[in-house]
Amino acid sequence: MNLTEWAKAQGVHQGKPGGYRSKAQWFHKSRRLHVLKARLAAVQEDIVTGRVHVVRGGKSIANNRHNLAAAGLTETRWRERWEAARWFLSADGESGKRFGNETIRVTPDGEVSLKLPKPLEYLANSPYGRYVLTSRVAFRHRGAEWADRVAGNRAIAYEIHYDAARGRWYLTASWKRPAVQAIGLEAARAGGLISVDTNADHFAAYRLDKHGNPVGDPHRFAYDLTGSADHRDAQLRHALSQLLRWATRIGVTAIAVEDLDFSDGKTRERFGRHKRFRQLIHGIPTGKVKARLVNMATEHGLFLVAVDPAYTSKWGAEHWKAPLTSKKRAMTRHDAAGIAIGRRALGHPIRRRTKPPRTHQSDGGGHRNVQAEPGTLEREGLRRTRHGTSPRRAATGRAVNAGNQRVQHRSGHAAEHEFWQQDSLPLSS
Repeated sequence: MNLTEWAKAQGVHQGKPGGYRSKAQWFHKSRRLHVLKARLAAVQEDIVTGRVHVVRGGKSIANNRHNLAAAGLTETRWRERWEAARWFLSADGESGKRFGNETIRVTPDGEVSLKLPKPLEYLANSPYGRYVLTSRVAFRHRGAEWADRVAGNRAIAYEIHYDAARGRWYLTASWKRPAVQAIGLEAARAGGLISVDTNADHFAAYRLDKHGNPVGDPHRFAYDLTGSADHRDAQLRHALSQLLRWATRIGVTAIAVEDLDFSDGKTRERFGRHKRFRQLIHGIPTGKVKARLVNMATEHGLFLVAVDPAYTSKWGAEHWKAPLTSKKRAMTRHDAAGIAIGRRALGHPIRRRTKPPRTHQSDGGGHRNVQAEPGTLEREGLRRTRHGTSPRRAATGRAVNAGNQRVQHRSGHAAEHEFWQQDSLPLSS
């Protein structure tokens, strides 16, 4: 059956306008058309006459006045709701202003103050023409996000209104949440980044350029995770705010962090009676840092790069702590770990292989650190003597794998074996 035969079988007449399937369908369509035409005529008449149909508080309150019995209200109660619908004060926020709003200001501890207009400044009870309310507010829903925006002076809109049914005043906060964007890894690395090592009591951060060289001095953002939950939350939020403000000030676009997860490493079965170490592991706020850092970095227009945390502390302390330590710069193991995190995020090896050669050409002092060309076979292995034994093993009795750095690698660490080019000394300022 071709298309023409199928159309005839279905009652479709080609070249002619289609109609209604039945008289019932025609009736409903025509009635809907008349209703829409009547509504359009009413709207056009209101536009010509300048009449606006707006009821403050909603039409339901106005309609309840004519049906008090059905609404279960008395005239007095209805009047209270009618007036309460008009008792409100709202103000849009502005980024950069103190706590995100100049007119209605709410501090992190819940203090509310209003900026009075010039004719009412004589009623102010605080400096700069502000009136501070006696009550304090707390946000149970999305309170953490609100606190992050307040700490970063991001725009927040507030509305104060009265609920006549409950006899309470409420303050509503609202803001626009930007969409989380994802960019390519190369674009995030282009301008360098800040690498962050998460610890039990501070963040150790270091700035690295796109070549993986440390720039400047290390930065540490301390926090105290003892005390109540509100105190711990405020401490963590304050440290992250300082970190993000520093990243914005120096002009980087990405932050590198470790993808930490201690869900399987906190048990007594793994660490036995090492109670202090288990407490240390429990004290690192990995889950909160991830959630908070994603939300707050999005607000600042920054991107995150998560890396594998394997051997960052060990190799960082071995290869970067001593070269960067000087009389004017104190380097800790955590600062060196931050450099290792940043180099892995940038795609560079963590371990430095540009040590000067030894004074003689033999391997009597152990395996040399100078790396062979990328195309050389077994370039990660130990050098062999004439007798086929490892000089390091003959001298110290260690296993051959002590010099085989691939043995210590986990799967997926391609960044450790790619071609790279590094100056003999790290560039710093």
